[in-house]
Amino acid sequence: MEYENTLAKDISGAGKGAAVDASCKRLLADKSILAWILKDCVEEYRNSNIQDIAEKYIESEPQIAEVAVNPDETNPSIRGLSNEDATLTEGTVTYDIRFMASAPVSGELIQLIINVEAQNDFYPGYPLIKRGIYYCSRMISAQYGTEFTQSRYADIKKVYSIWVCARPPKNRQDSITSYSLTERNIIGNVKEPIQNYDLMTAVMICLGSGGKGNNVLRLLETLLSAKIEPEEKKQILQNEFDIKMTQAFDKEVTDMCNLSKGIIEESLAEGMEKGIVIAIRNMMDKLKMTAEQAMDTMNISKDERSKYEELLKQTAPKA
Repeated sequence: MEYENTLAKDISGAGKGAAVDASCKRLLADKSILAWILKDCVEEYRNSNIQDIAEKYIESEPQIAEVAVNPDETNPSIRGLSNEDATLTEGTVTYDIRFMASAPVSGELIQLIINVEAQNDFYPGYPLIKRGIYYCSRMISAQYGTEFTQSRYADIKKVYSIWVCARPPKNRQDSITSYSLTERNIIGNVKEPIQNYDLMTAVMICLGSGGKGNNVLRLLETLLSAKIEPEEKKQILQNEFDIKMTQAFDKEVTDMCNLSKGIIEESLAEGMEKGIVIAIRNMMDKLKMTAEQAMDTMNISKDERSKYEELLKQTAPKA
């Protein structure tokens, strides 16, 4: 008998609210989805097929919201795959998704470290691309002591930080843009081997109008849409992108609920303002979000955030 696989159940569990933080990360971390992202956004996979990327090149299971970004939060024993970033004022911030992958280059396999981020607000108060470049820089510096030691800089792995922007401004919609290091001769004409400096790339995937064709924009628009029913999503992914929604095995029935959405709905029942504070607090406690991430998820305007930050302080549990 055939049962839905994990991706299909995640789609059902997320319902129309797939853009909600926790569900979004879980859906994007599926290897079948990551394979399409890598195929269209990572140069090293341009000539690879989707199945090979998913089954051969993505190593182990992607880590979801587990690894720290800043040096004092990074666990050096996990091969440089720490997933979090922390400040004294807002607590620990994690990379959404992080994993290692092999890539076929010039007949050899090289290793890449790849981070995928889901972002609703394209203008969160700073240029988003700068954050992407910072994440790339941290993934390189975090390799010291794990991927390379002392002066063995030749062992540094190339890194990618790929940002899926669900609600970009109109002039950015339906676009994929990459930012990387390039060589430019100021005086003279020299040529350094590209592998010696091509070590980081930040990619912005901006969704918008529903996507066209069978590329990653169409796939992600479908996956994260709040307007498309789960069953229709599964049909599109299976029919247009050859992503299997069922697998044969005896029994694995674990219905994944959209915890973020449930928390919001239950908390709002308490009354709008009080409910929002409860929802933020619950997301911080149960989903390990920061207050800022919780307010991003709930689309709370920047003008109102200081009010809720103050209410959070007033209602904080006493030690």
